[in-house]
Amino acid sequence: MDKHVKRNIFTLQGFYLFVFFGIGSLFPLLSVYLSEVENLNGYQIGIILSIGPVIMIFFQPFWGMLADMKSSHNVLLTLTTLITGIAALGYIFFEGFSPFIIVATVLAIFQSAIIPLSDSISLKYTSKAGVNYGNVRLFGSLGFGLAVFFMGRLSEWNPQVIFYAFFLTLIVSAIFSMKMPRESSGRPSGLFAGMKDLMKMKKFLIFLGVTFMVFGPNLANNFYFSLFVEDRGGTYTGIGIAFLIAVLSEIPFMRVAGSWIRKLGLLQVAFIAALVSLIRWIFYFTEPALSLVYASAVIQGFSLGLFIPAGLQYIRDITPLHITATAVTIYSAVGNGLGNWFFTFFGGIIFEEFNIYGVYIFFAALTLIGVLLTVWLLQNDKKTLLLKNLS
Repeated sequence: MDKHVKRNIFTLQGFYLFVFFGIGSLFPLLSVYLSEVENLNGYQIGIILSIGPVIMIFFQPFWGMLADMKSSHNVLLTLTTLITGIAALGYIFFEGFSPFIIVATVLAIFQSAIIPLSDSISLKYTSKAGVNYGNVRLFGSLGFGLAVFFMGRLSEWNPQVIFYAFFLTLIVSAIFSMKMPRESSGRPSGLFAGMKDLMKMKKFLIFLGVTFMVFGPNLANNFYFSLFVEDRGGTYTGIGIAFLIAVLSEIPFMRVAGSWIRKLGLLQVAFIAALVSLIRWIFYFTEPALSLVYASAVIQGFSLGLFIPAGLQYIRDITPLHITATAVTIYSAVGNGLGNWFFTFFGGIIFEEFNIYGVYIFFAALTLIGVLLTVWLLQNDKKTLLLKNLS
């Protein structure tokens, strides 16, 4: 690997490290701040926290289409990262439920561009440079894990530190984004041209279904896992440790994801990750002992650590180069936005009507559909390959 490639990879890794450190500083602790410092009630906090996933559904595809249309991925990434960092300071300078709704909306609109656009840039560059994308993306998990560990303690000293940390780390991220390798779509087109092309691709649409069914429960679990651990007798300290284990366990699996993908194939690795997620939700439904719950936190690394790189690279491989950003942002909107909202919202209803174990059997049932859809894609690829060999 020459110096130029090393420098670009270091830049990408630095971006993920700082941007996810910022995300880990703010969002896991935002609900606590709104409750204990701002004295908002549960309904108000729920509305504020639900704004992000809903905004992502609509705005992530918009940012991707705009980036592909203007061939301005890097510029948009830098601007949206800067504005996102500044927007979070609104929680400090304003007070009350209504102003916080506005702050959360502005924050979500611009934040929704950051991960998909950076993923699009990273995917294209690592593919061209012959570098494992997982070796870049794992720095995001590292940053998030470090933030959860350190910021939880610092926020006890001053709760507002989470907003300053978010602001500073996103400023640093914006500086890294300016030095990222330039991405060009190569063929700028109309705003909705890429969307129309993608909606005609059956494999793309099926894999969106897989992402919804597999990725959605994993994200919603971030809200319900603490309730699950508490129900099994865990303490707040134990919840924090379990989250730290879960997040940091993604790193080694992302590191090996590249070699697994080369040996087994993208869909095969996605299938393994989906199957492991299914086993995890069924295991939680059986009401396991607390010690086993802590040990099982590593499973998150196995499932997400493999699914994130495999899923993104599969989207890159099956879509035309000139609409990669559009494809990645739609993929992210379905998983991070629609899937996250759907499973969090309906999980809350099931939790209220039944219990936390009902939530996990709900996760298991829909993850099973995701596993079956992945099997369908695998069989379809085998048929296509067979027909090519016969012809």
